[in-house]
Amino acid sequence: MGRGRVQLKRIENKINRQVTFSKRRSGLLKKAHEISVLCDAEVALIVFSSKGKLFEYSTDSCMERILERYDRYLYSDRQLVGRDISQSENWVLEHAKLKARVEVLEKNKRNFMGEDLESLSLKELQSLEHQLDAAIKSIRSRKNQAMFESISALQKKDKALQDHNNTLLKKREGEENGSSRRTINPMHQQGYNPSAPILFNLIQR
Repeated sequence: MGRGRVQLKRIENKINRQVTFSKRRSGLLKKAHEISVLCDAEVALIVFSSKGKLFEYSTDSCMERILERYDRYLYSDRQLVGRDISQSENWVLEHAKLKARVEVLEKNKRNFMGEDLESLSLKELQSLEHQLDAAIKSIRSRKNQAMFESISALQKKDKALQDHNNTLLKKREGEENGSSRRTINPMHQQGYNPSAPILFNLIQR
Protein backbone atom coordinates (compact mmCIF):
# COMPACT_ATOMS: atom_id res chain seq x y z
CA MET A 1 0.00 0.00 0.00
CA GLY A 2 1.17 3.45 -0.80
CA ARG A 3 1.94 5.93 1.89
CA GLY A 4 -1.00 8.12 2.76
CA ARG A 5 -0.84 11.90 2.46
CA VAL A 6 0.33 13.50 5.66
CA GLN A 7 -1.80 16.36 6.80
CA LEU A 8 0.22 19.52 7.21
CA LYS A 9 -0.30 21.40 10.41
CA ARG A 10 1.66 23.50 12.84
CA ILE A 11 4.17 21.61 14.98
CA GLU A 12 3.27 22.32 18.57
CA ASN A 13 6.59 21.31 20.16
CA LYS A 14 8.92 24.33 19.96
CA ILE A 15 12.12 22.29 19.74
CA ASN A 16 10.77 20.01 17.01
CA ARG A 17 9.39 23.04 15.19
CA GLN A 18 12.79 24.78 15.26
CA VAL A 19 14.61 21.62 14.09
CA THR A 20 12.13 21.14 11.27
CA PHE A 21 12.41 24.79 10.27
CA SER A 22 16.20 24.55 10.12
CA LYS A 23 16.12 21.38 8.00
CA ARG A 24 13.38 22.57 5.64
CA ARG A 25 15.02 25.98 5.29
CA SER A 26 18.34 24.42 4.29
CA GLY A 27 16.56 22.16 1.81
CA LEU A 28 14.60 25.08 0.38
CA LEU A 29 17.75 27.15 -0.08
CA LYS A 30 19.46 24.18 -1.71
CA LYS A 31 16.54 23.66 -4.12
CA ALA A 32 16.54 27.37 -4.99
CA HIS A 33 20.24 27.17 -5.81
CA GLU A 34 19.75 24.01 -7.88
CA ILE A 35 16.95 25.44 -10.00
CA SER A 36 18.97 28.59 -10.62
CA VAL A 37 21.95 26.54 -11.87
CA LEU A 38 20.08 23.83 -13.78
CA CYS A 39 17.57 26.11 -15.45
CA ASP A 40 19.65 29.31 -15.67
CA ALA A 41 16.91 31.14 -13.80
CA GLU A 42 17.05 34.17 -11.56
CA VAL A 43 15.79 33.16 -8.13
CA ALA A 44 15.11 35.27 -5.08
CA LEU A 45 14.03 33.57 -1.86
CA ILE A 46 13.07 35.35 1.36
CA VAL A 47 12.17 33.48 4.54
CA PHE A 48 11.26 34.90 7.95
CA SER A 49 11.36 32.66 10.97
CA SER A 50 8.69 32.75 13.66
CA LYS A 51 11.00 35.07 15.63
CA GLY A 52 11.33 37.45 12.70
CA LYS A 53 14.84 36.41 11.63
CA LEU A 54 15.51 36.89 7.93
CA PHE A 55 16.98 34.24 5.62
CA GLU A 56 17.45 34.90 1.93
CA TYR A 57 18.98 33.56 -1.25
CA SER A 58 19.47 35.26 -4.58
CA THR A 59 21.26 34.27 -7.76
CA ASP A 60 22.44 37.85 -8.06
CA SER A 61 24.87 39.21 -5.48
CA CYS A 62 22.39 42.01 -4.80
CA MET A 63 18.87 41.08 -3.78
CA GLU A 64 17.68 44.62 -4.51
CA ARG A 65 18.20 44.23 -8.25
CA ILE A 66 15.88 41.23 -8.39
CA LEU A 67 13.30 42.99 -6.21
CA GLU A 68 13.40 46.04 -8.47
CA ARG A 69 12.88 43.79 -11.47
CA TYR A 70 9.94 42.20 -9.68
CA ASP A 71 8.46 45.62 -8.98
CA ARG A 72 8.85 46.63 -12.64
CA TYR A 73 7.16 43.41 -13.72
CA LEU A 74 4.23 43.99 -11.38
CA TYR A 75 3.89 47.57 -12.60
CA SER A 76 3.95 46.60 -16.28
CA ASP A 77 1.53 43.74 -15.61
CA ARG A 78 -0.90 46.10 -13.90
CA GLN A 79 -0.64 48.44 -16.86
CA LEU A 80 -1.41 45.65 -19.33
CA VAL A 81 -4.44 44.27 -17.56
CA GLY A 82 -5.62 47.79 -16.76
CA ARG A 83 -6.08 47.27 -13.05
CA ASP A 84 -7.13 50.29 -11.16
CA ILE A 85 -5.48 50.25 -7.75
CA SER A 86 -6.67 52.87 -5.31
CA GLN A 87 -4.32 55.36 -3.70
CA SER A 88 -4.54 53.63 -0.35
CA GLU A 89 -3.54 50.32 -1.89
CA ASN A 90 -0.60 52.04 -3.57
CA TRP A 91 0.56 53.32 -0.20
CA VAL A 92 0.23 49.84 1.31
CA LEU A 93 2.24 48.34 -1.54
CA GLU A 94 4.89 51.06 -1.32
CA HIS A 95 5.15 50.56 2.44
CA ALA A 96 5.60 46.82 1.97
CA LYS A 97 8.33 47.37 -0.62
CA LEU A 98 10.16 49.87 1.53
CA LYS A 99 9.89 47.60 4.56
CA ALA A 100 11.32 44.68 2.58
CA ARG A 101 14.20 46.84 1.34
CA VAL A 102 14.94 48.06 4.86
CA GLU A 103 15.04 44.50 6.11
CA VAL A 104 17.40 43.52 3.29
CA LEU A 105 19.64 46.51 4.05
CA GLU A 106 19.66 45.65 7.74
CA LYS A 107 20.64 42.07 6.94
CA ASN A 108 23.41 43.30 4.62
CA LYS A 109 24.59 45.60 7.41
CA ARG A 110 24.73 42.68 9.85
CA ASN A 111 26.66 40.65 7.28
CA PHE A 112 29.17 43.47 6.84
CA MET A 113 29.58 43.47 10.64
CA GLY A 114 30.29 39.72 10.54
CA GLU A 115 26.90 38.67 11.92
CA ASP A 116 24.25 36.22 10.66
CA LEU A 117 26.65 34.52 8.24
CA GLU A 118 25.31 31.00 8.77
CA SER A 119 22.65 31.29 6.06
CA LEU A 120 25.06 32.58 3.39
CA SER A 121 26.35 30.25 0.69
CA LEU A 122 29.99 30.04 -0.37
CA LYS A 123 29.28 32.26 -3.37
CA GLU A 124 27.61 34.86 -1.17
CA LEU A 125 30.47 34.76 1.35
CA GLN A 126 33.00 35.27 -1.44
CA SER A 127 31.00 38.20 -2.80
CA LEU A 128 30.78 39.70 0.69
CA GLU A 129 34.55 39.27 1.12
CA HIS A 130 35.23 41.05 -2.18
CA GLN A 131 32.95 43.94 -1.20
CA LEU A 132 34.73 44.30 2.14
CA ASP A 133 38.15 44.21 0.47
CA ALA A 134 37.08 46.93 -1.97
CA ALA A 135 35.67 49.01 0.89
CA ILE A 136 38.90 48.66 2.91
CA LYS A 137 41.00 49.75 -0.09
CA SER A 138 38.79 52.78 -0.59
CA ILE A 139 38.96 53.70 3.11
CA ARG A 140 42.75 53.36 3.19
CA SER A 141 43.11 55.48 0.07
CA ARG A 142 40.94 58.24 1.55
CA LYS A 143 42.81 58.00 4.87
CA ASN A 144 46.18 58.41 3.15
CA GLN A 145 44.87 61.36 1.18
CA ALA A 146 43.57 62.99 4.37
CA MET A 147 46.94 62.43 6.08
CA PHE A 148 48.83 64.01 3.17
CA GLU A 149 46.46 66.97 3.16
CA SER A 150 46.91 67.41 6.92
CA ILE A 151 50.72 67.24 6.63
CA SER A 152 50.71 69.75 3.77
CA ALA A 153 48.51 72.13 5.76
CA LEU A 154 50.82 71.86 8.80
CA GLN A 155 53.88 72.52 6.63
CA LYS A 156 52.26 75.62 5.16
CA LYS A 157 51.31 76.83 8.62
CA ASP A 158 54.87 76.23 9.90
CA LYS A 159 56.35 78.18 6.97
CA ALA A 160 53.92 81.04 7.54
CA LEU A 161 54.90 81.18 11.23
CA GLN A 162 58.60 81.17 10.34
CA ASP A 163 58.10 84.00 7.83
CA HIS A 164 56.14 85.99 10.40
CA ASN A 165 58.85 85.39 13.02
CA ASN A 166 61.58 86.54 10.61
CA THR A 167 59.59 89.67 9.83
CA LEU A 168 59.27 90.48 13.53
CA LEU A 169 63.02 89.94 14.08
CA LYS A 170 63.90 92.28 11.20
CA LYS A 171 61.48 94.89 12.50
CA ARG A 172 62.98 94.67 15.98
CA GLU A 173 66.54 95.00 14.66
CA GLY A 174 65.53 98.05 12.64
CA GLU A 175 63.97 99.69 15.70
CA GLU A 176 67.11 99.02 17.77
CA ASN A 177 69.40 100.51 15.11
CA GLY A 178 67.25 103.64 14.82
CA SER A 179 67.23 104.07 18.57
CA SER A 180 71.03 103.91 18.80
CA ARG A 181 71.39 106.56 16.09
CA ARG A 182 69.02 108.92 17.90
CA THR A 183 70.94 108.66 21.21
CA ILE A 184 71.94 112.24 22.51
CA ASN A 185 75.56 113.04 23.64
CA PRO A 186 75.76 112.89 27.46
CA MET A 187 77.45 116.34 27.58
CA HIS A 188 74.50 117.83 25.76
CA GLN A 189 72.16 116.16 28.23
CA GLN A 190 74.03 118.02 31.13
CA GLY A 191 73.60 121.44 29.43
CA TYR A 192 77.22 121.75 28.26
CA ASN A 193 77.78 124.73 25.94
CA PRO A 194 81.11 124.71 24.06
CA SER A 195 81.10 128.55 23.62
CA ALA A 196 80.93 129.22 27.35
CA PRO A 197 84.75 129.08 28.09
CA ILE A 198 85.46 131.58 25.32
CA LEU A 199 82.87 134.01 26.67
CA PHE A 200 84.29 133.62 30.18
CA ASN A 201 87.84 134.43 29.01
CA LEU A 202 86.66 137.54 27.21
CA ILE A 203 85.00 138.83 30.38
CA GLN A 204 88.21 138.34 32.42
CA ARG A 205 90.28 140.34 29.91
